[in-house]
Amino acid sequence: MFSKRWLVITLLLFGSWYLYQQRTQKPVLHASGVLVQSDPVQTMLDRGEVWQKDAYTIKALAAFDIEARVLSKELYSSGREADLSPVDLALGWGAMSDSEVLGALSISQGNRFYSYRWENQPPRPPAEIASHSANMHMIPANDQIEKILKNVRPGQLVRLRGKLVAVNAPDGWHWQSSLTREDTGAGACELFRVESAEVR
Repeated sequence: MFSKRWLVITLLLFGSWYLYQQRTQKPVLHASGVLVQSDPVQTMLDRGEVWQKDAYTIKALAAFDIEARVLSKELYSSGREADLSPVDLALGWGAMSDSEVLGALSISQGNRFYSYRWENQPPRPPAEIASHSANMHMIPANDQIEKILKNVRPGQLVRLRGKLVAVNAPDGWHWQSSLTREDTGAGACELFRVESAEVR
């Protein structure tokens, strides 16, 4: 009897967890139309703040303020980068916040990269798709922001403020943010220390 009771409790807990995961990961749907009109705002810093996290030194390169639609989310728990950044968000603004455009694209994330593809013709010029979306490595400034970023769902709109940064370790390891939205490929992702996070 005792073991059956624990089995029932375990199944109930697992079922509740599974339903919660399904609910929190289910994409938010929107009608066609641009949801975010504004481009990210970046302000270069002459003398950026410096933070220490364990053995890593984090230096601010630019103030960064972005409103965007979440295109995809990927969580990380292994690898050196995960010591700092447990979540990547692929974000879109302008045309890349429009459901009609996104419906013509296949979007995926993995290994700290974000990719998209289309069948036949792109829904917008490829240069516009690239310059109005980005994969961003999130470094939460505190536990509350980490929780918000980990729980965000594709399709939600976010407003994030903080700093684009460079990270150094004593053994020479280095990780630095892109400072332009025009680049693609390796090194094109933003390394973003998030100090404020709003989700809607």
